Amino acid sequence: QVQLVESGGGSVQAGGPLRLSCTGFRHTTQSDCMAWFRQAPGKERETVAGIYTGSDTTTYADSVKGRFAISQDNAKKTLYLQMNSLKPEDTAMYYCAASKSNCRNGYPVGDYYWGQGTQVTVSA
Repeated sequence: QVQLVESGGGSVQAGGPLRLSCTGFRHTTQSDCMAWFRQAPGKERETVAGIYTGSDTTTYADSVKGRFAISQDNAKKTLYLQMNSLKPEDTAMYYCAASKSNCRNGYPVGDYYWGQGTQVTVSA
């Protein structure tokens, strides 16, 4: 049973940093990927950042490019999201996801593993 666990969320003022972590899973094939998604109240879930775990190729949503960085530590089976220059519009529940079999443009698609989420709140 795969269990992804996110941590590192919290409350921060605009302009500040946070680093999210996701533990519990490590892929063993080149074609797999992991990603961060987020969902704000009343809004649809959206992609934030993805990484192909075999090649370290990354992709980012336009809204976070230049501010966020996704990375992985295979030895620790941990996925990270470094978030800098946070804005109030980044406020959301952030979820970690890992592909079971399919990725598209660096993001898991179809059936994949999810974590329980960690809340990020950015105040103006």
